[in-house]
Amino acid sequence: MLTGEILKQIRRIEIKTGRLVNETFAGQYHSIFKGRGVEFSDVREYIPGDDIRSIDWNVMARLGKPFIKRFTEERELTLILACDVSASHQFGTKNRFKSETSAQISALFAFSALRNNDKVGLLLFSDKIELFIPPKKGKNHSLRIIRELLAHKPESKGTDIGLCLNRLNKLSKKNAIAILVSDFNDTDFDKPFKLCSKKHDLIPVVVEDVIERKLPSINAFMEVEDGEKGVSYTVNLASSPLHKYFKNCVINKKRHLKRLFSATNVEPIYIKSEEDIIDPIVKFFKRRERKFR
Repeated sequence: MLTGEILKQIRRIEIKTGRLVNETFAGQYHSIFKGRGVEFSDVREYIPGDDIRSIDWNVMARLGKPFIKRFTEERELTLILACDVSASHQFGTKNRFKSETSAQISALFAFSALRNNDKVGLLLFSDKIELFIPPKKGKNHSLRIIRELLAHKPESKGTDIGLCLNRLNKLSKKNAIAILVSDFNDTDFDKPFKLCSKKHDLIPVVVEDVIERKLPSINAFMEVEDGEKGVSYTVNLASSPLHKYFKNCVINKKRHLKRLFSATNVEPIYIKSEEDIIDPIVKFFKRRERKFR
């Protein structure tokens, strides 16, 4: 059963996202995610100046005059939203949890795909595959995806990005657009990431909270819980060694992701959960549009 608050959230996301898609994202989505090829449409009579390589010789032999083959873009695409639902995603210090940010991001892509008549599927993961909804078309299907993103109660707390990527690689023989939404608080997923980037149009969306980028420097103690490991710590926020250790962890994570994304020629989207999500996605669309002109 869905609570009244969840239903209100779904409705708010539907209204806000639908407006944004209609005003901003639908056209950009269409332009940066191209069809996977062309398919034969029909023939028309040859006009002087046409490329003779396009002549359908079988039709010409049958009708006694040249005809040109015409093709259309094979437009229909499949979009898979792979979303992290581990315990670290149920966290937020300002405005909203990272899980809510992920739901909003996913809604933008899902409704953009809906507007372009593409299929959308959902894969929720922690350190296990929590839920898989096969790709389908339709508004009700897109709303179901948003509902699951908001209402799903994870069975596990950990994070296994490699497991998610391996599942993506086995989902379909055809290429898909794979939107991987996570805080990327995991290790040892480079190999499946590289394989997935070769098979699919892989787009990592890195969602982070402000406190995950920089600890507050105040003279106070804070109780910190590692939701994935189920342990708590008391830390002194005035401790210089703590800030140095934390800073090194942040730098190492950034370096790892930067090397991985660069090696696979994958362009990420970085989202700060305390800020508006629209601007980073719009900038990503514009950069990608320029890249593929």
